[in-house]
Amino acid sequence: MTMYAKDDIRSQLAAPPPPATAVDPSTPIKPSQWIAFHDTEPTEVSAAGSRTWIARAANLVIAYSDAKAGDVFTRTGQPDEYAVLMYSESAPVRVIAGGSVADVAEEAFVVVPPGDSTIEVVADGPLIRVFSTVDEVLRDSALNAQAYAEPDRRAAPLEPWPDPVGGFALRVYPLADTPIAEGRFGRIFRTTTLMVNFLAEEPQPRDEHKLSPHHHDDFEQISFGVKGRFVHHIRYPWGPDSAAWRADEHREIGTPSICIIPPPTVHTTQGVGPHQQLLDIFSPPREDFSASGWVLNADDYPSK
Repeated sequence: MTMYAKDDIRSQLAAPPPPATAVDPSTPIKPSQWIAFHDTEPTEVSAAGSRTWIARAANLVIAYSDAKAGDVFTRTGQPDEYAVLMYSESAPVRVIAGGSVADVAEEAFVVVPPGDSTIEVVADGPLIRVFSTVDEVLRDSALNAQAYAEPDRRAAPLEPWPDPVGGFALRVYPLADTPIAEGRFGRIFRTTTLMVNFLAEEPQPRDEHKLSPHHHDDFEQISFGVKGRFVHHIRYPWGPDSAAWRADEHREIGTPSICIIPPPTVHTTQGVGPHQQLLDIFSPPREDFSASGWVLNADDYPSK
């Protein structure tokens, strides 16, 4: 079910491929998850005072930090690449990895290669890192780890896409190089394991008469609110067991926060604050977005 308006560019997307494995209609649907980071105790607090919250989805782990200047976030023997999501309020950082150094003090998508890496925080501010679930310790440290004690049997498993052209390396993609443009949905980047869409900052509430309810057959959507307030609208389809039916959800949440939207629920998100920004994250990368030509670093990261 897709209800994009004709003037919504997503109405031009080709139909996604059918799920690789057919799902019995009686397969349970995971409940949505709503995590407002500042409303929960942090997962860890560093000696310098940085507070970090770690949450997971089926195939990825998000580490959100209120980072303090001078703090250093280290990964030793990281088994695969990870990403740093930089928006307008993010802490400026120096990233050291793969024999390279990058100073980043602007909106950007940063890909950090496997192996050892450090992120040095230059000034106070938010720091967002996104990992796959390959690292067991990181995965199990998530504040919502128990939600995945039983895997989501409706979500596609994590199967990495092809390695980047020229091999794994520290890569920085400034958003200023690819501003929001007509004929393209947001600013989409991918790695071998995930895809991120930096949606535009909205200077007013979203028009309640122009929402975009849609569903995904077999992958989660992680909607990360970094500015403002949002109402996530979620409708659960009915299966044969009426005892498992759930009521529609229309819940408001502040930021920083994530809403984990399970397949195959119908969903749409409505910004209700005077100014807001949302980042949408998917793992594995979306095939329909990849086929659209909207992925801005596709030259570096081939489709599968």
